[in-house]
Amino acid sequence: MRFQITSRREFERLRACDPATLTDLEHAARFLYLQRLAFGGRPSDVFGVQPGCGSRFSLAKVGPLFDSAHSRLDGVVFENLPWQEVLARYDGPQALFYLDPPYWGGEDDYGKGLFDRASTPSRLDFGSLGGELPFGTVPERRPSFQSGPSANRRAV
Repeated sequence: MRFQITSRREFERLRACDPATLTDLEHAARFLYLQRLAFGGRPSDVFGVQPGCGSRFSLAKVGPLFDSAHSRLDGVVFENLPWQEVLARYDGPQALFYLDPPYWGGEDDYGKGLFDRASTPSRLDFGSLGGELPFGTVPERRPSFQSGPSANRRAV
């Protein structure tokens, strides 16, 4: 990454690359490059360049981002499991979850078929789960919070 340049051609090449063919480190570098250079942070959209401004991907800018992220995430455990398995594994009296499903109508923003309305956390019977669910005030979401064990959950 040290000698990575910013170009539309490289952006398009990395966007077209199948992440499944990359090592974990290559996958992370690809993700960072696309996130920093995509318009609005949406790599499925277009190369985001603003005339008169420098590249948003430069080692001088990315290095401090890594330092800051490392400080904030020190001691955090990451799981690469479906959210249903994370809840089943870690739910308990001491657990606090912050679940952030896609916005209504944006289920494909993170990849085609990764989320659907029928399986988002708003449809889950949370039981003893403590935490908050950030949802927009879309009327279609409201019935999920009006009855049953989830009624005491706060939608923000």
